[in-house]
Amino acid sequence: MNTTSTTAAKLVAGKATPRGRFPHVKRAGDFVFVSGTSSRRPDNTLVGAQVDALGTTQLDIRAQTRAVIENIRDILASVGAQLSDAVDAQVFLVNMNDFGGYNEVWAEFFDYDGPTRTTVAVHQLPHPHLLIEIKVTAYKPLRPQER
Repeated sequence: MNTTSTTAAKLVAGKATPRGRFPHVKRAGDFVFVSGTSSRRPDNTLVGAQVDALGTTQLDIRAQTRAVIENIRDILASVGAQLSDAVDAQVFLVNMNDFGGYNEVWAEFFDYDGPTRTTVAVHQLPHPHLLIEIKVTAYKPLRPQER
């Protein structure tokens, strides 16, 4: 990312390639926008999703939530920001019955002084084994020499 630009987008090395033509992260002045992020690994496997030889699927909202927040943490770090810079989060759950597990893991990373948050149920996400996706807006002022 060009840190001398007030508007720049980038893909982050070591993260799963987006499934469309959009960046992982985009800076617009002092704001940093992280695209919807899942538990997908660079090899396209999913944290918190296991399928055995017979096709039985085990999906774990806690593992997926933790992986999503860790992915967001890494994406923010790629532009010099951190989770504590997050000011707003939009969370998409496939099933509101997973709210409790997701909320428990959320509390491992954030307290009441964390980002505002909206959680909505959606019909589906881009992969049938994804339970959660999160997008974040952070506020990380550019230093004067970066403007």
